[in-house]
Amino acid sequence: MRARLLPLLIILMAGTLLALGFPLAVSLAAGQQQRVVVDRIDDSARFAALAQFVIDAEGSGSTGAAERRETLGKELARYQTLYGIRAGIFFRDDNALVRSPSWWTLPQSREGRRALLDALAGRRSHDPPQVWPWQTDGKLLVVSPVVLDGDVVAVVATESPTDQMRARILRGWLLIAGGLAAAMLVAFGAALRLTSWVLKPVQTLDAAAHGIATGRMNSRVAAAGGPPELQRLAHSFNEMADNVEEVLEQQRAFVADASHQLRNPLAALLLRIELLALELPEGNAEIASVRTEGKRLTQVLDDLLDLALAEHASAEISLIDIGALTAERVAAWRPYAEEKGVRITETGRTAITGWADPIALSSALDAVIDNALKFTPTDEEVEVSVSTAGRSVRVVVADRGPGLTEDELLRVGDRFWRSGRHQNIKGSGLGLSISRALLAAGGGSLSYEKNPPHGLRVTVAVPRTDPQGA
Repeated sequence: MRARLLPLLIILMAGTLLALGFPLAVSLAAGQQQRVVVDRIDDSARFAALAQFVIDAEGSGSTGAAERRETLGKELARYQTLYGIRAGIFFRDDNALVRSPSWWTLPQSREGRRALLDALAGRRSHDPPQVWPWQTDGKLLVVSPVVLDGDVVAVVATESPTDQMRARILRGWLLIAGGLAAAMLVAFGAALRLTSWVLKPVQTLDAAAHGIATGRMNSRVAAAGGPPELQRLAHSFNEMADNVEEVLEQQRAFVADASHQLRNPLAALLLRIELLALELPEGNAEIASVRTEGKRLTQVLDDLLDLALAEHASAEISLIDIGALTAERVAAWRPYAEEKGVRITETGRTAITGWADPIALSSALDAVIDNALKFTPTDEEVEVSVSTAGRSVRVVVADRGPGLTEDELLRVGDRFWRSGRHQNIKGSGLGLSISRALLAAGGGSLSYEKNPPHGLRVTVAVPRTDPQGA
């Protein structure tokens, strides 16, 4: 969830900063250019005043007209030398009164002609187009009118290089970019803290819910930190978990007490049946049937008691050699397999460690191998293999029995469930449920699938790392 929420917040913050930074950068560039334009207008006003004296003197035939023109030319030349700005005074026919450098003429571009026409009409030219840092050949042309006796007699034009202006704009942009980057880092850190503050209770709640789903009924949420709504949710979750644990504990206690209390009357009943059998002819079919049902009922009660204890007891998890333990259980079941005419083989890795309760894992392997041998016909094979898959160690028991249908695979392992096709085979329907409960207490699991062309594959999985330490 954090991986989805954090990029969204970052995108929103980046968009906000860019929305603020882009107009600021444009405004900075426009301000720098406006400063240059204002300076050129001031310079043009000074040159226009000088040009008025020159034109007036030439128009009146004054003897000092040539000297004034020479003075104005020197002024423009010094101006161009100091600042690198081209300047000139031009008449309506584009002929120059004075200019510096001597070869310079008014630009014939559309913007240049427009500025000239505006100045000849008695208006200061419009602001030139914005020059950006990447326009290395950009120039700023400013044209102002020279007015004499109310008439525009000439124009003053200046063409400024933009190197320094573009450098100032670029430096300003770099400062803005640095400020935006710093603000983005601060916003990113704030987003990290915010998402951690909001999502930490959710992660804790998810871990607790997963723990309860996997059988760790004592999992709870520490309702500290986070928004008030999540704190209330954590408190409600803890109340719900307490109620569920209490109900399950009452159910386990009832099953255990009922199983324990029924064993004594059942034992007395079986004893009376044996005494009654002494007075009936040997081999009586009814007595044999009653004995069989009594033993089956005793087995069911024992399994119920084992299931209640398995769901209640905590696992003693330790690092064990799964391969060695599996080999030991296979060797223990081999005489029974040979008696049935079934081959039992062991493949895969022989030395591999995992975290499990040795007693619980042994019981689960016994239950799975027992089922496989029960349903595998004579001259067929049961294969037991040990392997690793990701973060778990797997013991797979594959038989060549009749297997299960898709619907039956969904129900296998449920309490008291047995396939309708195998009701004649001895069993209470609780063995796999007990095994699943024992494995779940230590972070293990049982899974089932078909074993083509026929048969069943049962996978016993235990973690490779300590689940309690994690």
